Amino acid sequence: MESAQESAAQSDNYFRDLAILDWLGELGATEAISEAGINRYDLPEITRQAKKPALNSTKPAPQDISETLPDTRTLAASCTDIEMLYQTVLAYDGCALKKGARNTVFSDGNPAARVMVIGDTPDRDEDRSGCPYSGQAGGLLDKMFAAIGLSRQAETGKDAFYTTCLSPWRVPQNRDLMDSEIQLLRPFLIRHIALAKPEFLVVMGSQPSKILLGFEKSIRHTRGQWAQVDGIPAIAMFSPANLLRNPLNKRAAWADLLALGARLKG
Repeated sequence: MESAQESAAQSDNYFRDLAILDWLGELGATEAISEAGINRYDLPEITRQAKKPALNSTKPAPQDISETLPDTRTLAASCTDIEMLYQTVLAYDGCALKKGARNTVFSDGNPAARVMVIGDTPDRDEDRSGCPYSGQAGGLLDKMFAAIGLSRQAETGKDAFYTTCLSPWRVPQNRDLMDSEIQLLRPFLIRHIALAKPEFLVVMGSQPSKILLGFEKSIRHTRGQWAQVDGIPAIAMFSPANLLRNPLNKRAAWADLLALGARLKG
């Protein structure tokens, strides 16, 4: 069996190659063509000469890869304010997702806000800008919360909302986070919430609602439902990206915003 170091190196190479392919796709490349033909029946010399290991050979037991990674729970717990947490996340190299990301996407808005919005993993626009809710989806989010009197640019906490993402780094092909990645990154997010101390959480999208609120069904079935995250009231809502794809969901999103606004008014 391969060692933990070899496994980690292969993982890094995998995400590096995915990032290169993603970049080539953005440039318009559609086919992979080499300058010379490849005879795929001609095995490399090293493969021809490879010998099978003896049946009675013994190999050391593989090391648990979690033992080679920094303990994110300890790192997160050691942070006493949001700036310290940001610097800790920025310096953390134990997650392979960081290898293929352009920027660390941490937060935006006033951290003293009464409302904290938690979105899905960063998309292409957010990865480029390093800011949650960038581009067209970000513009829609700002309009949504302006309708209940909240702004990312507000100087006072009572008029502001604060945003972050499920993961600080973009996930290749926008897939869902794997269980191992959730286990690794969740302590940072939970500590972020604890340090921001919002009165209410808005959890946008199926994946964040599943991870933070424990909802098993899709956001189509769970939007508008309230739960708690470490004692903080939280409502599940459609994400702006979903609303851009499915404008008919805007009516439900407006109802959820009104419910949040009613709670804010006490």
